[in-house]
Amino acid sequence: MNKKLIFLDIDGTLVSEMLPPSAQVIEAVKGARANGHKVFLCTGRNMPIIGKEIIDVGFDGIIASAGSHIEIEGKVLFDNILPEQTIQECLEVFHEHGIYCRIETAEGIYTDPQMEELVKTVKPDKTNSELIRMQKEIESGINILPYEKYPRNGAYKICFTSTNIEAIQKTKKYLGDRFDYAIYPYGNMTSCFNGEIIPKGIDKGSAMNLVCQYYGVNKKDTIAFGDSMNDYEMIKAAGVSVAMGNACEELKEIADVICGNVWEDGVYYEFQKMGLF
Repeated sequence: MNKKLIFLDIDGTLVSEMLPPSAQVIEAVKGARANGHKVFLCTGRNMPIIGKEIIDVGFDGIIASAGSHIEIEGKVLFDNILPEQTIQECLEVFHEHGIYCRIETAEGIYTDPQMEELVKTVKPDKTNSELIRMQKEIESGINILPYEKYPRNGAYKICFTSTNIEAIQKTKKYLGDRFDYAIYPYGNMTSCFNGEIIPKGIDKGSAMNLVCQYYGVNKKDTIAFGDSMNDYEMIKAAGVSVAMGNACEELKEIADVICGNVWEDGVYYEFQKMGLF
């Protein structure tokens, strides 16, 4: 087998509901690296909230903020911070449509207070790993700061929540030329719609391509695991794409393989099936 570059989303893929990685998942990652494959985190999380228990598993690199920041073997390969003017334009559009925002920077997370209150009160769709993660962050006491403390030095991305899906769709008239929208799964009775905007051309798929270029590896020798809509471009770009059993339907429709659920260590058993360790 050619040596592979393996890209793993975190929430809903590597770990479930902000829990530490399981012993089996750790074994799979370490075993694949011992066999000469390179394994990378590829997450929507910004660097400050990836968590020591995940970093300590040991990876060859990290793609963070849904592709806006890449570190390979301790070196920064790519870093795209949206200018503050753009951040303020986006916030103005969202706030005018009654949408609450969360700003993710190199230093931390800043959020509208109404967003935190809304997130606390809803019951997410079981495939909405991003909303589940935000709830668990609040419960665990991760340091999420109010918007008034945001330093206004630019940011990697903006996440949003709303009680009105039509309001979110209306903002595309103003932002859709510059950003792709990742809107996460929701049930018919939901009272909260959430997602994020991703700069066009800067996503997990484009980040994966940069890592391939760095190592001189053909994309056919890449494997990507994901579960949500910010994994869509990565799944499309991978040589072999794997959607988790708990993934949203849009991802399952384009994936080459559907593996087990995250809470059943789907990554471990798929690594094993593929002979990666």
